[in-house]
Amino acid sequence: MVTVHDVARAAGVSISTVSRALSDPDRVAAATRDRVTRAAAELGYRPNRAASGLRKGRTHAVGLLVPDLENPYFAAVTKAVQARARAEGYEMFVADSDEDADVEAELIGALAARTDGLLVASPRCSEAGLRAALAGVTAVLANRELPAEPGATAVPSVHVDDADGAAQVMGHLSALGHRTVALAAGPPSSWSGRRRVAGLVAAAAHRDVELVELGTFQPYFAGGVQAADHAVASGATAVVAFNDLMALGILDRLRQRGVDVPGRMTVVGFDDVPQATLVSPALTTVRAPLARLGRRAVDLLLARLRGDLPAGVQLPVELTIRGSSGPAPAGAAG
Repeated sequence: MVTVHDVARAAGVSISTVSRALSDPDRVAAATRDRVTRAAAELGYRPNRAASGLRKGRTHAVGLLVPDLENPYFAAVTKAVQARARAEGYEMFVADSDEDADVEAELIGALAARTDGLLVASPRCSEAGLRAALAGVTAVLANRELPAEPGATAVPSVHVDDADGAAQVMGHLSALGHRTVALAAGPPSSWSGRRRVAGLVAAAAHRDVELVELGTFQPYFAGGVQAADHAVASGATAVVAFNDLMALGILDRLRQRGVDVPGRMTVVGFDDVPQATLVSPALTTVRAPLARLGRRAVDLLLARLRGDLPAGVQLPVELTIRGSSGPAPAGAAG
C-alpha cells in the first residue's frame, strides 16, 4: 500500500509538506503543490480521510440508525443514504436496533463517537428518550418528528405524508363499495404507524366506513399471518396493513385458508417494497419515495454540518393499485 512516506520521497519533500499540500493546499507554494499532487497521482496514493479528520475533529463519516435492516423498506433507505453520502465524499456507518427502543440510545452514542453526524430512521423510543440521546449530536430524523423544547434547536426531519396516504387508501376502498374495513396496526412505538392509524380513522369517518381495529402486530410477515385470521373473523371485506411485510403475510394466510383475494377480501399495504409485485395477486399499496427520502435526509444532515438550520421536509405518497384490491363482494356494498 502506498503511504505518505512514498509520496514525500517521490516528490522530494517532507511528510508534513505532503500533508499540507493535500489537506490545505493554499499553504503550499504552487510548484511544490503540483509536484506533490503529481507524485500522489502517479503512485495511486489515497489519503486516509479518517485519520486526517480526527486531527481536525472531523471524520468525513455519517452514521445511520435503522430499526430493521432486513425490512426492505429500510434496506432501500440505507442504499440511497450510502450512495448520496459517498457522492458527497462521506463514508457511512450503519447500526440496526432490531426494533428495540431500549438499545437505540446506546447505538446513537456509539455512532456519534465515530461520525460527524447521524441520520436516525424511524426511532422507536419516546420523545424524552430520543431528545436525551441526541443531546449535543448533529442529527436528522427520517420518518419521525421531535418537537423542539423552548430555547433548543429543532432536529430537522424528512418524512412521508402518511395522512394523505391513508386518505387515498380509504377513498379507493370506499369507491369499491367496501363499508367495513379492518386495520392491522403496527407497533405502538412507530411514529409513522400512529400517523397512519390516525389518518385511516379520520378518512373512514369522512367516508362513512366502519373501521375495525384488529390490534397491533409485529411489523413482519409473521405479524401479518396472525392478523389475517382476525381480519376474516371481523367480517370486514378489506384489510389495511401497517406495512407491506404484514400485508404479504396476510395474503399468504388468506391463500392457505382458501379466502379469495380480492373476490372475498381486499388487501392493502403501505410502502411499496419490491416484493409487493412478486406475489399473486400483486399488492395494492401506498408508494413511499424511499430513495428520495434517503437522499433528502443526507442533504439535510450535510446542511446541518455546514452550520445551516434546514427546515423539515414532507414527501408525497401515491396509492399504487394492483390485483389485491377489488370491489366489495356482492351484498356487502351499502
